[in-house]
Amino acid sequence: MIYLDNAATTKPFDEVLKTFNEVNTTNFFNPSSSYSSAFNLYKKISEARKMFIKFLHGDEENDNIIFTCGATESNNLAIFGSATNKNMTYLFSSGEHPSVYNCAKELLQRGFDVKFIPLQKNGQIDYEELEKLMTEKVCFVSTMFVSNEMGAVNDLARIRKIIDNKNKNAIFHVDAVQGFGKLALNLKKFGVNLCSISAHKIGGLKGVGALYISSNTNIKNVVFGGNQEFTLRSGTVNAGGILSFLKATEIAFENKDKNYENALKLKNILVENLKKIEKRKIIVVSDDFCSPYVVSLIFENSRGENILRFLDTKGICVSTGSACSSNKVGNRILESMKYSKQQIMGALRVSFGFENSERDIEILVKNIIECLKLLNI
Repeated sequence: MIYLDNAATTKPFDEVLKTFNEVNTTNFFNPSSSYSSAFNLYKKISEARKMFIKFLHGDEENDNIIFTCGATESNNLAIFGSATNKNMTYLFSSGEHPSVYNCAKELLQRGFDVKFIPLQKNGQIDYEELEKLMTEKVCFVSTMFVSNEMGAVNDLARIRKIIDNKNKNAIFHVDAVQGFGKLALNLKKFGVNLCSISAHKIGGLKGVGALYISSNTNIKNVVFGGNQEFTLRSGTVNAGGILSFLKATEIAFENKDKNYENALKLKNILVENLKKIEKRKIIVVSDDFCSPYVVSLIFENSRGENILRFLDTKGICVSTGSACSSNKVGNRILESMKYSKQQIMGALRVSFGFENSERDIEILVKNIIECLKLLNI
């Protein structure tokens, strides 16, 4: 099998599985218990918090990390934990993942003043429109770091500057799931207040994530229970998930530069070979402004779903978009980028992982060509 759907999830590292098993067989205690073995585990989790803040370039002494069951919960906590004033305005990028976008729609239903920042043709937010929307009444802005659909990278420093020009106290939330461990990310430098990350996008396990909270940011809890995670996320702490997440992060950061160069090489090989296909109208949505890990393509004379199914029969895994909304009709992100409905039907996403090789891309291109010939395109 050739797996090229790494934006959906990644294969766990062997060291991650080993760490998870070790914690759950020899260190299986509840970190909230009072005896020494449990307290020692609690200290390891506390040390892990500081390590995550360090990786995110935050303030290790004053900032905080809340461990969650994944990015969806982190995004929900960030958004609903910040939504305290219906007299203020909440801004969201139109290109957000469903776990952010649907929270925004829920805030609308609850009577909050919510506005959406449109996208440019390249997939980034429209910075000029953000400047128009940004007023003294805006108290919360949420944008992605890297788009899960086409890899567009938003300029976080520029966004923070636009925010500060109107309201320096506004909270800046970033969903960094597709960029963490892959691209340079300095939360203190970019002025990010809240940041969501996930383990299973970087070789960790599903079911664990985290929310970074800067020292100058206060949010309220949205889950009630035993007051774990500084009262913000009640529930028995997932020690095995957390420590294996840290292991995945350590591996990803140790190899970050090498992995980036490999992804960039694979993207260039894919794009160059697709451009050589004669009489095939293929739009490469993901251009130089994008993360090399995600490549969005549009086959103008075919349905992306048909190509996906053909590739599946050859043991090649790709996608037509976000796995979190795979039953959707159309593509909200590409629609925001002004692509036609006909073009959107031809969308296909290829996303690289740490283990993908040039050979994988050669086989992918060969089978795309075969598929297009069978479809008489």
